[in-house]
Amino acid sequence: MSFRAKSGAWLSSRVPRCWCWWWRRWQQPSCAAAGPAWSYFGGNRPRAILDMSYSRHFLDFQGSSIPSSMKKLVVTKLSQNFREAVTLQQDSPVPLPGDGDLLVRNRFVGINASDINYSAGRYDPSVKPPFDIGFEGVGDVVALGLSASASYTVGQAVAYVKAGSFAEYTVVPAKQAVPLPSVKPEFITLMVSGATAYISLKELGNLSEGKKVLVTAAAGGTGQFAVQLAKAAKCHVIGTCSSDEKGGFLKSIGCDYTINYKTENVEAVLRKEYPEGVDVVYESVGGKMFDLALNSLATKGCLIVIGFIAGYQNPTGLQPVKAELLPAKLLKKSASIRGFFLNHYLSKYKVALKDLLEMYERGDLVCEVDFGDMSPEGKFTGLESVFRAVDYMYMGKNIGKIVVELPHSVNSKL
Repeated sequence: MSFRAKSGAWLSSRVPRCWCWWWRRWQQPSCAAAGPAWSYFGGNRPRAILDMSYSRHFLDFQGSSIPSSMKKLVVTKLSQNFREAVTLQQDSPVPLPGDGDLLVRNRFVGINASDINYSAGRYDPSVKPPFDIGFEGVGDVVALGLSASASYTVGQAVAYVKAGSFAEYTVVPAKQAVPLPSVKPEFITLMVSGATAYISLKELGNLSEGKKVLVTAAAGGTGQFAVQLAKAAKCHVIGTCSSDEKGGFLKSIGCDYTINYKTENVEAVLRKEYPEGVDVVYESVGGKMFDLALNSLATKGCLIVIGFIAGYQNPTGLQPVKAELLPAKLLKKSASIRGFFLNHYLSKYKVALKDLLEMYERGDLVCEVDFGDMSPEGKFTGLESVFRAVDYMYMGKNIGKIVVELPHSVNSKL
C-alpha cells in the first residue's frame, strides 16, 4: 500500500461517513455530470489542498497506526475522594485534531494537588460530569491540522497545560503548545508548578537581596521552585518539610534553613531563629500551617497563598484557620495576604516559561521528578497508576514533582 493510500485508509476509519465520502470524492477526477463536489456544502468552494503530501500529517510518525480507541480518566461523579470521582475508561475514541490543533501522544503527565479540587467541581460548579481531567502533559505530536502544520511537525516534542491530559492522546490547540527539544519528564515540572512559583513570587513577593522567605511544603512540586527562585534573588530561604531526607534535598538546592514539622515545633523554631519575623511566606498547606506562618510575618511582610492542600480532601475543601484574629494581626504589622491563581496571570505565562526553560537548560534550575519508585507498588506507570500517585501526594511522600509515565508500544504496520 502506498504512503498516500495508507493515510487515506486511516482517515476513512477515523472520521464520520459523510467526510469519508468527501475525501474519496475530492481525490476522484471531476465529472461534469456529477456536478461540483463543493455544491453539497452550501455552494462555497472549499480550499484546494494542492500538496497532497499533507495527508502525511495524519500518520503516526513512528510508523504505527494511530488506534481508534484509547484509555483516559473521566470525572463521572463530583467528589473530593479522587478514587470515587474518577473512572478509567478503556475504549474512548481517539480525538481528531482540528485545523489549528495538534494530536499529542502523551508520554508523561503531571500530578497536581488541585486535581482533587477539579474532580470535586470546585473550580467551575456549572460544569457537570462527565468531563476529562488532568492539567498538563508532555509528549509527541502524532497528527495535526493544516494551519497547525505551519508551526509544528509530526514527531515534534511538545508540552502543554490543558484539561484532559490524563489520557493516552490529547488534542491541544497549537497556540497553547510549547515546543521542546526532546521529551523529558523534567519539562513537565515547569508547566504548572514552576510557573506558579515564578509568577507569584515575581508579581506578589517583591523579592530583593537579604529578604527572609519561608516556603511551606518546600520539597514538593512547586515548593522546590520557590526555594530556588528565592535563592536566585539572593534571599535567605527557610523551608518546611516532613522528613530528614527532604531536608537534605532542600539543602542541596540552596535552602538556608530547614524545619522538619514532624519532629520540630515550626512556630517555636521560627520565633527563636527569626525573632523579627520573615518577609515573605510562600504558603500551600493551609490550616495550622497558615496560622503559624501568619504569626511569623515581619512588619510589612507578605503571605502568598498558592493553595491549602491540607483541606482539599475535606468536603468543604478547607481546614479551619483563626480568621477572627486576622484583621488585628495584619493591622499590627502592616502585613498583607495575597492569593495567587495561575489562571489569572496567563498574560505572564509565556515569559515565565521561557525564563524557566532557559534556566534549566543552563543548569541553573533543578527540576526534581518523583516517579514513585519508592512507593509500595513501585513506579507510576500507565493511567491506572494516577490513582496511586494522587494518594502518594496526599500522604506527603513525594520529593519534587510527581509524574506518571505513559508507555506506548510501537508496532510498525507500514
